[in-house]
Amino acid sequence: MARPAQPRRRLLLAEMLLAGALLALALPLGSSDDDDVTAYDELRLRGFPRGLLPANVRGYTLDAGSGEFAVDLVTSCRIVLPAGSYLASFNDRLTGRLDDHRISGLSGIRVRAFFSWWSITGIRADGDDLVFEVGSVSAKFPARHFNASLECPAKAAS
Repeated sequence: MARPAQPRRRLLLAEMLLAGALLALALPLGSSDDDDVTAYDELRLRGFPRGLLPANVRGYTLDAGSGEFAVDLVTSCRIVLPAGSYLASFNDRLTGRLDDHRISGLSGIRVRAFFSWWSITGIRADGDDLVFEVGSVSAKFPARHFNASLECPAKAAS
């Protein structure tokens, strides 16, 4: 005796809905899969130059509501920044909160200055300048020095 077609259609429909729900969960809001918008585009849209990120971004997520983000790099690396010739160390994952003209709660980027490593905790766009925050201390550099993303040649040491 043949099974009725109705229950099979319901099962197929349920499987399709479940697959769609799983796909929606796998693609976070503002991810690099949305309309081919990149992490570099997200920076530009909020008043920052693309060169704040190295050229080895693998992907990113951005919650459009809260501004919370995570940027994944292919590997951790060290770069000499064009502004001030500071050595910067990038972890393979950067996190923080991205708003118009402000990045706060930043984690994953350190610079070497005065024989020590300092974590950059925030960045503000201030006219033609960028203000880098290290705790309560800040330093201002021309934004034009960050127009291009630098290659990430070597893996960073801890």
